[in-house]
Amino acid sequence: MATIANLQYGWTLFVDPIDAKHHWGRAAIQLAFTIFVVTETWLVPIEGWFMDKFGPTVTVVFGGIGIALGWIINSHASSLPVLYSGAVVSGLGASAIWCSCIGNALKWFPDRRGLAAGLTIVGFGAGAALTIIPIAKVIISHGYEVAFFWFGIVQGMIAVFLGLLMRSPDKASLKMPAPKITQSKIDFSPRQTLSQPLFWLMYLMFFMVASCGLMAIAQLGPLAKDFGIAGLPVSIFGLQMTILTLAISLDRILDGFGRPIFGHVSDRIGRENTMFIAFTVGAIALFLVARFGHHPVIFLMMTPLFFFVYGEIFTLFPSICTDTFGAKFATTNVGMLYTAKGTAAIVVPLVSVIAAAYGWTTVFTLAAIVNFSAGALAFFVLKPARGKFLRETEKKTVASMKGPNAVIGNTLKERIST
Repeated sequence: MATIANLQYGWTLFVDPIDAKHHWGRAAIQLAFTIFVVTETWLVPIEGWFMDKFGPTVTVVFGGIGIALGWIINSHASSLPVLYSGAVVSGLGASAIWCSCIGNALKWFPDRRGLAAGLTIVGFGAGAALTIIPIAKVIISHGYEVAFFWFGIVQGMIAVFLGLLMRSPDKASLKMPAPKITQSKIDFSPRQTLSQPLFWLMYLMFFMVASCGLMAIAQLGPLAKDFGIAGLPVSIFGLQMTILTLAISLDRILDGFGRPIFGHVSDRIGRENTMFIAFTVGAIALFLVARFGHHPVIFLMMTPLFFFVYGEIFTLFPSICTDTFGAKFATTNVGMLYTAKGTAAIVVPLVSVIAAAYGWTTVFTLAAIVNFSAGALAFFVLKPARGKFLRETEKKTVASMKGPNAVIGNTLKERIST
């Protein structure tokens, strides 16, 4: 997961250098980011099906080759179509790795899905933290093309090697304590899952919060530059860097650590309660960036805080989806839900246009409102609706145990009770 982190979280470092060389404009360059995210997310259900059927090794190795080739293409892109093709190849590789790692974690640890998904996806959130500074330095000293080429090769090689070590759980591995979080006793197929209104409510919420996060990820560099603080020097632990580089590094660290923390919390207090807390805090952070983000201290405090509570959507939504619709088709079902991130990516290029017309204050204020609305939906709509859904599922399960297959039903009832 760490090997695909830079494809998303390191992208903002490349936008202005690419524009400075080719003068394509931010909006046109950011379209490559949108294409990457759309490809990465919308292909997850398909690659998730392959992972459910053939295991994680094949898909991860395929993904490692894809992410390396994608950045190599970026390094040679002399036109926008070539840059966009690199985004497609990178997205193809990243989706294969993402669905394999998350799907495997959800299957391995049914009793601690939130924590397991969080610990797995921490690589995607914090994986870029150690490489943001080296990438920035390579871009400055040797150009963005060199950074794309060599980091692409190294990331791809690591992913291929680690993919060879992965395996799916067997039945003996799944003998674990009963989970504290209520889970469905029926495994819903992808088609059955898509027919549930509850799935589309989750999809809407995922889209709302992901839109805010992707906007912040892609526009953080341009935002800091327009605020006049991007290049301000700062020293920490003897290291000299700019405020933008430090902010991105802190964002990645807190984004990563927030995922297992909120996953563990959700295993204790429930997914919806955790969402409400995280989304509300994120809304406050976005609002403060909108009002006071031109102050370096506020910028360095609020952007990491936002990413600390933002990254948990990639922990909580896969967990709540699997809790609700079962583990058998978890990778495919979670993959379908994950396409909401791809849908949200469509918003990113529009942000540059809105910011140019109305300013960054308007953009981030709207994002704060959207984030808070998602938190309200989690607590006041999703929580009671999912509770009702699981109770109805429980009744259907009990009803299926009665009748002519009483012996089989009683045995199944004992297993469920256990």
